[in-house]
Amino acid sequence: MKYRLHAIIAVWSLAMAVHAQDIDLHAYADERLVAAPDDTSWTRGGFGKARYGDGRTRLHFGGAAIYGSVQITPELLALGQLQYQTSGHSGFSLLEAWLRYRPVSTTPWRWSLRAGVFFPPVSLENEGVGWTSPWTISSSAINTWVGEELRAMGGEFQLERRSEANSWELRASLFRRDDAAGGVLASRGWSIGDLVSGIGSRLREANAGVSEEGGTLPRYYDPFRNIGRSHWGDYAAITWHAPGETRVSLMHLDNRADPAASAFYADGDRQFAWRTRLWSVAGRTDTGSLTWIAQWMDGNTRSEQSADQPLSTHFRAAFVLLGWNRGAWRPALRIEHFSARTPSANADWRQSEHGNAITAALNWRPRDWLRLTAEVLRIDSMATVRAEYGLPARVMDTQVQWSMRVFY
Repeated sequence: MKYRLHAIIAVWSLAMAVHAQDIDLHAYADERLVAAPDDTSWTRGGFGKARYGDGRTRLHFGGAAIYGSVQITPELLALGQLQYQTSGHSGFSLLEAWLRYRPVSTTPWRWSLRAGVFFPPVSLENEGVGWTSPWTISSSAINTWVGEELRAMGGEFQLERRSEANSWELRASLFRRDDAAGGVLASRGWSIGDLVSGIGSRLREANAGVSEEGGTLPRYYDPFRNIGRSHWGDYAAITWHAPGETRVSLMHLDNRADPAASAFYADGDRQFAWRTRLWSVAGRTDTGSLTWIAQWMDGNTRSEQSADQPLSTHFRAAFVLLGWNRGAWRPALRIEHFSARTPSANADWRQSEHGNAITAALNWRPRDWLRLTAEVLRIDSMATVRAEYGLPARVMDTQVQWSMRVFY
């Protein structure tokens, strides 16, 4: 509890200090009561799909984050986000930090360039401070993975065509240091939670796999690093905007990692690169007081950890979220499906998983600075990797959370 208080004080002190520079500033701190499922969570080296998983009901620190942006000149904008977490590899970490140059335009066309560390334009769900969702505590399986393993460190070009009826925007990026992206989906599959990896944070590997290899527990890896030869990944996205909040986006991403490359941990074990390519389609619209968000992702990740037995995992997920704007009250319901499959002639390497999840949340915001949320998450999944270690292949987990989030 002492460290949670110190984190909150640190974030708020930073917020007040930066606010003196007359910038746009937001922050939050989250405390929650969680009734966790029995499965050991992936954050503690297990195969559980939810963020928490010890079968107990107790208080947890959900995290804290600060967002700040400053318009240095009419053309130049700087933005950064910092978070603090006590789950997983805890501590402070940088979520994103970038500088954008966008000349003032008097025509329907407008272009911009930004450079730094940023999230690829995948999500229409996670648009809050600290890359959180305003509708639910837990992100969808798609955006849980994006928050864990996808980050662009490089540059992005954006071209916009604006009109009164609608507008279009095209984004294209070259980035580096994301060679591990896809390893989570191949090794332990999809998960559903709200932990976001920051630059300098670490993701935990499954205890069972590390023990089988004779490694030392716990073992963490850096999701944002170059592995092997120098190269640039890329993504391209096109988005159509209609009046209001209606948007439809199509994106393709390829991290162009060398699937045969590897790097060493401090203990001498190897971390392998994963060549990951994906397509994502997302849409959002409002119908009266209802907000609809939907997303579909399909991709493949490949690693040549063995010269005679390359691994190729095909992954797919989709969700639909319905939110109801009722003033201070905002109920939300999300339904999703996810799957991953690693076919192989060798039965020891062959894996598959599929599952469904339903998330129901009720948000109450009696003050601008306070949001209270109750959330029930139900996950029904089947994964062959669990059976390999003597665990039930099919598991139905229920996680209940009550969150109190304070905003600045």
